[in-house]
Amino acid sequence: MATGLPWTRQQLLVAFALYSRLPFGRLHRGNPDIVRLAATIGRSASSLAMKLTNIASLDPVITSTGRTGLRGASAADRGMWLEMESNSANFPAECETAYMEALGQVLPTSGTLEDEATDHSGEDRIVQSKERIGQSFFRAAVLNAYGQRCCITGLSVTSLLVASHIVPWRQDKQHRLNPRNGLALSALHDRAFDIGLITINDNMTVRVSANHPAKDDAFFATSIRHYEGRQIHLPQKFGIGEEFLAFHREHIFQN
Repeated sequence: MATGLPWTRQQLLVAFALYSRLPFGRLHRGNPDIVRLAATIGRSASSLAMKLTNIASLDPVITSTGRTGLRGASAADRGMWLEMESNSANFPAECETAYMEALGQVLPTSGTLEDEATDHSGEDRIVQSKERIGQSFFRAAVLNAYGQRCCITGLSVTSLLVASHIVPWRQDKQHRLNPRNGLALSALHDRAFDIGLITINDNMTVRVSANHPAKDDAFFATSIRHYEGRQIHLPQKFGIGEEFLAFHREHIFQN
């Protein structure tokens, strides 16, 4: 195992991808996921656990409280967070690719994108493949940030949860894979959010549109309108981009 050697970019990408998947309470050297992945990238479990802790110390949710991060956090650690924000069109896919390769997993080359292109040229297939890989990162990061629960209802059945884009996929290529542009929602509330029946206020409470045809629908009342004014469950990682919520309220929500 490498001891005292600088971290390579590939190792850093793997660490960032793993960070996106693990709750804060599991960033320790005894975690089997850390032990297994450390061995594949040639680091000790202790070294990888410390790297994850350093990455966590720079998370926007942590730094927004005024804490400045551990002294052990390196310039390379800070650089990854800068890339996550400034190059989120490509950085998540790069992280996910490194992570999957470290685990010996086959990279996806087929499937359905949210906004599938019709151009089937070689270049287009490469772009689509990268975006599918990036979506894997986005889903893992968003659901983990919200503790595998819908941020509105608390639903914890993972198969019924969606990593929902705040600014729609097709409208912001730069931030479509940025976890700060994501909410963990049930499939129902994802659809309601997508068509503008609900939105999130500045104070992180739910707003329900009055412009809908289901005013007398009992199911709508209990499953959607019931959450009017309620505080959402906030993410424990990455945070929420307030600029993305502002876009949704202005351009998507049915006032």
